[in-house]
Amino acid sequence: MSDRAVLHVKGRILTGSDEVRDALWVVDGRISYDRPVGAHDVRTVEGWALPGLVDAHCHVGLGAHGPVDRDVAEKQALTDREAGALLIRDAGSPSDTRWVDDREDLPKIIRAGRHIARTRRYLRGFAHEIEPDDLVAYVAQEARRGDGWVKLVGDWIDREVGDLAPSWPREAAEAAIAQAHSLGARVTAHCFGENSLRDLVESGIDCVEHATGLTEDLIPLFAQRGVAIVPTLVNIATFPQLAAGGEAKFPRWAAHMRRLHERRYDTVRSAHDAGIPVFVGTDAGGTLPHGLVAAEVAELVTAGIPAVEALSATTWGARAWLGRPGLDEGAPADLVVYETDPRADVRVLAAPRRVVLNGTVVS
Repeated sequence: MSDRAVLHVKGRILTGSDEVRDALWVVDGRISYDRPVGAHDVRTVEGWALPGLVDAHCHVGLGAHGPVDRDVAEKQALTDREAGALLIRDAGSPSDTRWVDDREDLPKIIRAGRHIARTRRYLRGFAHEIEPDDLVAYVAQEARRGDGWVKLVGDWIDREVGDLAPSWPREAAEAAIAQAHSLGARVTAHCFGENSLRDLVESGIDCVEHATGLTEDLIPLFAQRGVAIVPTLVNIATFPQLAAGGEAKFPRWAAHMRRLHERRYDTVRSAHDAGIPVFVGTDAGGTLPHGLVAAEVAELVTAGIPAVEALSATTWGARAWLGRPGLDEGAPADLVVYETDPRADVRVLAAPRRVVLNGTVVS
């Protein structure tokens, strides 16, 4: 044992949806369920402990107009940390955030590289904007730059039709997804509407962000293929404002966005009930503030997902999906402690009692 202080977390340690322990120890930044021999300088934390929360759709280093300076990105990451989000899947960023990996006081990031969008079919300054003939090459590039994920923009408003429309021909999507898989990367896509989904799923995509266009005929396809969704309901809540802002120029699109918003809870509940994996993501960055992970969990519960399963979508289940440990023996001690049982009321997630990252109490 080193001279590093030992942390004793006791109370109720939620290691799984129905797995509870009474205590754990943190020695040299890692979890142990055996009391260390000769421990000194022991600090005790009491409460209900969960694995560090997962925000599976977040954008560190991205602002309203594109990439931001490192000091702004640091504040974004710290805000997520204070909210208990200690593992982030960065679902597209134009900034190089590799420097975060050298900071033990900042959340761990799994990167998807930079968004890949069709020319003039996404927010300016966010994405590589390309044509279908270049899609395979750019997917290969971002697969090598990322941490096992690539992010496509699957649909966006098409000015010629005045509504959401798919970004990629099916043949291009199939080839690009196959290329990513050959390089060991999974692929996810931003999709608001309905029309891009079947082609992407049948092309082998692994995940869909937002997925507001899921319909009764598409849900069985997602479930059969095991395609996950990250609904980002705190972002979908902004659809009425977006529709109002664009209605004068694109009335068809505005009406569509309102319909997608109105059925959002039914869409998520139906997906969950059909067995589609659902995970927590906030879409923080861009125009949304960071630190919204607790609000997104609460939104999943409002949609009708049971509290324990909504918790799993940001803890045990999400970490397993991303290939990262939870509160396992020998794992890095990334955990959040609460006053009361979050299974009884997920709103407690908004008020962490203690945040522990790499074995250090950081909040």
